[in-house]
This record gives sequence, C-alpha cells and structure tokens, in this order.
Amino acid sequence: MPEPSRPSHPGPTRRRLLQGTAAVALTAAGGLAARGLFRPALAADTFQRLAPAPGTADIGGRTVQTWRFGDAVPGPLIRAAAGGTVWAQLLNGLPDPTTVHWHGVRLANAMDGAPITQTPTPPGGSFDYRFTVPDPGTYFYHSHYGMQLDRGVYGPLIVDDPHEPLAYDAEFVVVLDDWIDGTGTTPDAVLARLHAGTLNPPPMYSNALGGQAGHVVYPHHLVNGRTPAAPVTFTASPGQRARVRLINAASDTAYRVALGGHRLTVTHTDGFPVEHVTADTLIIGMGERYDVLVTLKSGVHPLVAEAEGKSARAFALVRTAPGTAPPATVTVPELSGDLLTLARLSADPSVDLPPRQPDQTVRLYLGSGPLGTTWSLTNTPVSPPAGQLRIPVTQGQRVRLTFTNATQIWHPVHLHGHTYQVGGAGTGPRKDTVITRPNETITVDLDADNPGEWMLHCHNLYHSELGMMATLGYGATPSVRTAPLQHTGH
Repeated sequence: MPEPSRPSHPGPTRRRLLQGTAAVALTAAGGLAARGLFRPALAADTFQRLAPAPGTADIGGRTVQTWRFGDAVPGPLIRAAAGGTVWAQLLNGLPDPTTVHWHGVRLANAMDGAPITQTPTPPGGSFDYRFTVPDPGTYFYHSHYGMQLDRGVYGPLIVDDPHEPLAYDAEFVVVLDDWIDGTGTTPDAVLARLHAGTLNPPPMYSNALGGQAGHVVYPHHLVNGRTPAAPVTFTASPGQRARVRLINAASDTAYRVALGGHRLTVTHTDGFPVEHVTADTLIIGMGERYDVLVTLKSGVHPLVAEAEGKSARAFALVRTAPGTAPPATVTVPELSGDLLTLARLSADPSVDLPPRQPDQTVRLYLGSGPLGTTWSLTNTPVSPPAGQLRIPVTQGQRVRLTFTNATQIWHPVHLHGHTYQVGGAGTGPRKDTVITRPNETITVDLDADNPGEWMLHCHNLYHSELGMMATLGYGATPSVRTAPLQHTGH
C-alpha cells in the first residue's frame, strides 16, 4: 500500500550541509548522553533487532529489575531517512506477549503494532516490522501491550530530512520518563490499585492550567534512563546552536521543560514543523514530542523537566565549558517564565492541511467511572455505551473530531496512523497527540488517507488500559503476517 504523501518543506535561506555518507544509522542508547553532530541517514533501509527481555537496568546510582530492550533504558536509537524503510526484527524474550508500536509514524496498518490489528508476538516468538517512514521528525517506539511501556520497553526513533532546512551544530535527543518498576512495586500492581480505587493520587495543584496532570506518585523521573542523582551530560561548545528533540515516554506525567539561562525556539510538534515561536518553558504531555533550537551560552546549564503537580523533576546537564555542575535542586527561573501555549502554535505553511469543509464531525467525550476507577472515550456525554466505540469514516473524507474533557484530569489524546491539525486547516499545529485539559474542548481535523483500523486513545497508559480508547476505522485492514527473515549480519 502506498504511504500517504506530505508536502515537502520550502527551501529556506539557511541550510546546513549534510554530513557524512552514512549507510545504516544504528546508535546505542548510551550514545544519547554524548554529543552528536547531526548526520542524517541517507540509506534507503535501516535494520534493527529489538529483543525485549527481563533484566537489570542502572537508572543512575540505582539498579532495578525491569523489562527493557537490549541492556538499557531507553532502547536503541533507531535512525532513518524520510522516504526510506525501517526493518525491525522483534525477538520476544519477555514472559508475556508483546508488540512494537511506532508512535506518530504514518505507516501501513499491519505494521502499527496495535493489538487490534496485530496478534501480539508470544514469548519466544518473532515478528518482522517493515515499513516506510514518510515524514521526517522526532518519534519513538514502544510496546503497546498492557503496562510494558511503563516498565521501560521503549526507545527513540529519529527520521532525518534529506533536505534539512534547519541550521544547527549539535543535536540532543532527550527522552523523559517516570519510573516505578523495580522499586517495591510494578506498573501492573499500580494499575490494579487504581482500578480498585485504593491508590491515593498526588494532591491537586492550583495554577492557571488547572486540573490534575496524573494520578501516580513516581519515586524517579528520568532523562535518557538516568535519575537526577547521576544525570546525563550533553556537551557542545559555546555559541553553537543545538537542536533538542524532546520525547515524553512517561505513562502518567506531563513535564514542564526549561534550560537554565536560555530561551527555547520551538520548531516542531510531534514531528511536523511549526512557525517558529520562542518561550522560556513548555509543557510536554505523555506521547508528545517537541523540537527546539537553543543557542548555547558558556558554562554548565541545568536541563530540567518538572513533573507537573508532583513536586519532582527529571534533570540533565548541558556543558559547554569547564565548571562546577549545578545541583539537581537548582532554581531555574525559566520554569515560571514565558510558557508556550497551544494557542501560540501554528503549522508551517508547508504542512497545512488544504482548505476544505469537513465531511463529517464526530463529537467525543472523555469521561470516568466512579472515583476514576474506569475511564471512557465515547460519543455521548452520559451513559457510556457498553463496549469500545468504533468511529466509521470513509476513505478520502475530511474528518473533524472534537474532544471534550468531562473529568478533572489531563488527557493527551493520541491517534495512530495519522496526523491531525489542531483547529482545522490553516490554524494550529499538525500533531498526533494533544493534551485536553478539564472542561476543555479541542477540535482537530484529519484526512482519511491511510485505511485500516486505528486506535484513538488517551496516552496516559493507566487511562487507556482502564477503558479510554476507541477505534477509527475504514477501508481494508491489511493481513498481518511475519515476513521471512532475509537479513544477515549485525
């Protein structure tokens, strides 16, 4: 099936010379901590073996027993070129079935890694994911089976633009996560307590944003698998421009991100370019990605991700000169400075949806059961129907979805296999995940140009597992099968 097309970027006045003659770009997770100049993958194909298994992980001064890809958290960074093919062989070493979902990528339905279209790969089994990556941008991959994402079964995916319009000298891939596995409990145990109504949520916090960002108090918050006690250090030189790719792989935590002493120029949301806007800080919900540019000053600077409403933070360092590193508790004034809001973002004209009236409008309501022990995504504000909602659409339609949050907690709503434009054509950013706050209604438009059965769900993993999930479906669903392995080497 051909992949849906996307308009190419217009040629800007500044373009960085592409470096290197890379074939396949496979970077270990440990390399995320190091400085890496931007070198796009130019080969047509990228191959990676993914072998999730139980084991230990050093999260920075503490070793935990968990599940993860390879021998570290996050899993290996996969890098490909837009228009090329990613080939990932899953070898399941877990005691449970698993899948791999390619979060944000507009791919063929059979490769989506969602349990509604793929029979999960059993323990000891294998599955070959092979798909085109049509859009450059910042993405990630993760298990879409039960609570495995919250155990550490995830990794970053970067799709380079062969005609990269941005000019920058260094690149930092920053993966944020909330961590509880191996600390005396497991995500499955937390889910059971939430469902039973016996877990005390963090206290409500009051600010202009309102509501509650998450339920679960996590003992650790990580940047690239490291706690603030042993932080990752990104290195560059004073005066260099760095592209920072922010990925929120957390299950229950939104983060407020700032780099001490710097302002952030936002260039992309969920992989797609926006009209550039500068702010001191931004909030990134579960499943969201933001790309920002920063011109680095001399010194050792704190990169902080405050866990919204949880009195905790993830922490890393950006070093451009010798000097004493600030402590993880350092005050960062930018966190209470100019906050980026969704209303300030608009899509770059190259990725605006074409002007068009929607062919159908679907109103959706985000709700909860008694005490928040169950969650729902329905097309009626009261008396949710039994069973999971399926939203039927027709190929070629412009579909308008409205999300109304009838609860007192945030819901980052994620759609598989598509991007939508917040507010409709010519208005907000192109995204695949958007935070919907209490008593808020958000409207998004999408083109039904990628047939299949696609999950639409809250990316708070606990909400999704407890019922806040629907399906957008149309066209033929490709058959799911494991391709014979032809690759040798690696």
